[in-house]
Amino acid sequence: MVEILVTLAIMAAILPALLMVFRNAARNQALSDNQMTALYLLKFRMAEIERDGYPEVGEASGEFGEGSNYQWESVVEPVESDMFDGLRRLRVTVTWQHLGRPKAISMYSYMADRQIQQAQPQ
Repeated sequence: MVEILVTLAIMAAILPALLMVFRNAARNQALSDNQMTALYLLKFRMAEIERDGYPEVGEASGEFGEGSNYQWESVVEPVESDMFDGLRRLRVTVTWQHLGRPKAISMYSYMADRQIQQAQPQ
């Protein structure tokens, strides 16, 4: 009888800590899954912009499907360069909600107008 009481006391002391570990592991796994999904969506949106050709300067935004938890925003800016004409910087950001807090991931890329002949260094 004493052994059973000691075992129950030990279990009562350890069980809350174990439950917290499992809860934190599940929360971290969900965050990791969301980050991986956001990364794939970010790469997808970047590829769409690059596929469409030389982007216009400006901002655009949208979501990935109706009712999606993920939204995107793109910003295209001209880049001043002595070496390249028509160079633009592209930033794509994907945002989502995780446990009621906003999360985001961004990617930058540079695109040149392929129709412009670049001056060759002498």
